[in-house]
Amino acid sequence: MFADAPHVLVIRRRYLGDIVLLGSVLRNLRLHWPTAQLTVLTEPAYADVLALNPDVNTAFTFPRALAEWPSFLAALRRARFTHVFDFDNTEKTSVITRFTGALLRVAFDRELIKFRYPRLYTHSAKVTNAFYDSNHITETYLQLLKPLGVPIATRDVRLVPQASDLAAIAPLIGGLSSKSKSPNRKSKILIHPGSRSAFRIWPAERFAAVADRLQDELGAQVFLVAGPAEQALVREIRSHAKTHLVALDRAFSVGQFAALLAQFDVFLCHDSGPMHVAAAVGTPVVALFSSQNATIWRPLGERHTVLQTSLPCACFPSGQLPVPCVKGDSYRSYCVRQLDVETVFSAVRTRLTSGRR
Repeated sequence: MFADAPHVLVIRRRYLGDIVLLGSVLRNLRLHWPTAQLTVLTEPAYADVLALNPDVNTAFTFPRALAEWPSFLAALRRARFTHVFDFDNTEKTSVITRFTGALLRVAFDRELIKFRYPRLYTHSAKVTNAFYDSNHITETYLQLLKPLGVPIATRDVRLVPQASDLAAIAPLIGGLSSKSKSPNRKSKILIHPGSRSAFRIWPAERFAAVADRLQDELGAQVFLVAGPAEQALVREIRSHAKTHLVALDRAFSVGQFAALLAQFDVFLCHDSGPMHVAAAVGTPVVALFSSQNATIWRPLGERHTVLQTSLPCACFPSGQLPVPCVKGDSYRSYCVRQLDVETVFSAVRTRLTSGRR
């Protein structure tokens, strides 16, 4: 019906990690339709990561202002999409899906979550809560391919840093490239201490203690990186540290950040979008989780370590927290503070000694 080159639209508004993990879907679409035109529609803040995915042809972004909508809708219509995979099924995305005029349109029909405007779609993928809670999020994503007959041939997620971005970050790490085969080179560890939720942040003094031990006991070189809103956290870590920690305090594009991550032996971070970027460029991750479901959101692959205390965790005594936890809300839970310095240090050491990249 669509010859050999269907025009496929994938809709996923946000966030960074979710857009990265769409890679498994995009890889299977590309393998099924090698000459297809693959377009991803996302929010402007997350579009740049799509340039690192070799399976994507085009990135569309939602309009920032009301005046931009007419030209946006006209461009959608001109694209003459044949297939739409709507991963959000919001009121907005369901209408957009139908507006494209694509003959095949699919969205999730999640258990206990309202299926918005089912008549605007030609197909749906049913997902039970039991399946969602017991599988990595990419397994849920891949279910959306099945109703339109796209086979699942791989579960790979990959990002490929661009040469221009690698050149831009090279001066920051000097001759310490992780690709060096010298047996005498220092191991390089990058720490990203930030999180979208202030509740999920491991204490600065513990990051400092781990960094000191990595440098003193293992002879590693530790770098710190964070977003503009998290620079105070970096300064706090450095104030607690007894050794010199290199702070990369410049702003990075998504492409430059991916190129940076690819140069390190281990990335220590919280459950976050940067965690998924690191895994996608092939850097081993040690991830600190709070009470969120690590089965769903762990870094994808075999070369990563997730640290999380047994759940539900014992609550901290009154007075030891800035504000109370909110039971059942993983964005307002301090469980990550149950992890101690020795546990985190040992996990990073194991990752370093299990074989360099």
